[in-house]
Amino acid sequence: MMEVSIPLDFNQMKEIKVELTRFMMSYKFALHEVMTKIDILKDEFQYIHDYNPIEHVNSRIKSPESILEKVNRKGYNLSLQTIREQIRDIAGIRITCSFISDIYEISRMIQQQNDVKLIECKDYIQHPKPNGYQSLHLIIQIPIFMSDREEHVYVEIQIRTIAMDFWASLEHKIYYKYDNEVPSELKQELKEAADQVAQLDKKMENLQKEMKEIRKINENKSIQKLVIDTEDIKVPEDFLKAALNDAGKKGMV
Repeated sequence: MMEVSIPLDFNQMKEIKVELTRFMMSYKFALHEVMTKIDILKDEFQYIHDYNPIEHVNSRIKSPESILEKVNRKGYNLSLQTIREQIRDIAGIRITCSFISDIYEISRMIQQQNDVKLIECKDYIQHPKPNGYQSLHLIIQIPIFMSDREEHVYVEIQIRTIAMDFWASLEHKIYYKYDNEVPSELKQELKEAADQVAQLDKKMENLQKEMKEIRKINENKSIQKLVIDTEDIKVPEDFLKAALNDAGKKGMV
């Protein structure tokens, strides 16, 4: 049977355009909210801890073509409400770190924020995919406020180390070049490379732990040293206690 299309008048077209614009803009606003949170965390770590666990941050919004392709592939109904509920990676953020411990620390800091609701967590670091892929995937939901409504929007966050990101980028290029028909020997080499990446990350994590211990020792030493006119002055422990007592009397501590 031949389908009969019903022509839309101007007002209907205008209403559809407004709804589609709101739909896409909601993901843009959600990305902006989460990126602001990440920027604040970066600055706080840099100023308070003199260390920044976040190396790079990238964000993207799926194009309407990519959204439709996924709708058809998954067999979902073609409606904006279905797309909102079922496709939860329209807005995506990728955070790249130096160390594995940074991944879980950033994840914890994001999740503990009051307006962030964790929907799903997939840990491909503790449980890598069969091809060797590693990353931590979070699906969160955050509120955004428009002129006439409040919406709760899904955002996917991927957190991985530099080494994991390099491997994933290489794998993507290879699969694209071979149109997903990658020779078996090349798949095996990719898996071996993924195993080597995992070993490298573990070694780097051990180095990070050693650096933290050295930093603690140096911090303890620096507390008992004053620098006045470029001259280092060693401060006895009792002198520090006296200064602490004075600070306490003045309400400084």
